[in-house]
Amino acid sequence: MSIAYIGIGSNLGDRRLNCIKAIEALEDLGMHILKRSSMHETKPWGMADQPKFINMALEVETGLAPIELLRALKCIEKNMGRKPEPRWGPRVIDLDILLYDDLILDDDTLVIPHPHMHERAFVLKPLSEIAPEKLHPLLLKKIRVLLHDLQQKAGLH
Repeated sequence: MSIAYIGIGSNLGDRRLNCIKAIEALEDLGMHILKRSSMHETKPWGMADQPKFINMALEVETGLAPIELLRALKCIEKNMGRKPEPRWGPRVIDLDILLYDDLILDDDTLVIPHPHMHERAFVLKPLSEIAPEKLHPLLLKKIRVLLHDLQQKAGLH
């Protein structure tokens, strides 16, 4: 079994319920939720003219290989009504693999660790709630340090 960290986001419909339904769908696929962050309301990133998001992070135990996990996440998104939308646009649900064990993977289908997670407070804040001491395998910094650095850069600290 492997430990994966999954980011969840929603900004259409009942955002909180969408996040809960996504967690239930992960459990239905046999994933064991080890930790879950609280839900954070955040401003949209990349495309400002859209509703605010609810973001959270999960630590899950899974028997799925990374590509299988990605396929499962995309299937959940589709089943929950996610439609193709503009990049960084509004969505019913968004599920991203943030980290998978200490794996470093970069191919045409999947990049782990998530390539932009260290630039996004809406990812780092919930992730630091559940895994502050987890080491980013490429940057070799703990999640809490990445969040602190990002907040300092943004003048939030």
